[in-house]
Amino acid sequence: MPPRPPRDPTALLPLTPAMFHVLLSLAGGDRHGYAIIKEVAERTGGEVELSTGTLYGLVKRLLADGLIVTAKRRPASASDDERRHYYSLTDFGRRVASAEAERHERIVQTARARRLLRRTGDA
Repeated sequence: MPPRPPRDPTALLPLTPAMFHVLLSLAGGDRHGYAIIKEVAERTGGEVELSTGTLYGLVKRLLADGLIVTAKRRPASASDDERRHYYSLTDFGRRVASAEAERHERIVQTARARRLLRRTGDA
């Protein structure tokens, strides 16, 4: 059987904001669901608050699309709850998240060029 050609990460763009936030969270390391919810809320200053229903719907889709996997490694049992499922970003998931970040960067560059945002370092 011939090898499959590599998947194009831009084929999945644009991501929903919630999906991008989940991938950003997992880019920082493996996390379980509640830790993802907390990290996103903390990182966004409470502007993005994922419900458990939203998160697990996203997790199901991200797993199906091959962007994340259930993590094989778990923390030491003393600091772990066996009911938790930990998730990891796949290499493809990292490429998709990077492509989405680059898409956002181009949007910000356009906003700066049109004087909707100040350039970094401008007073």
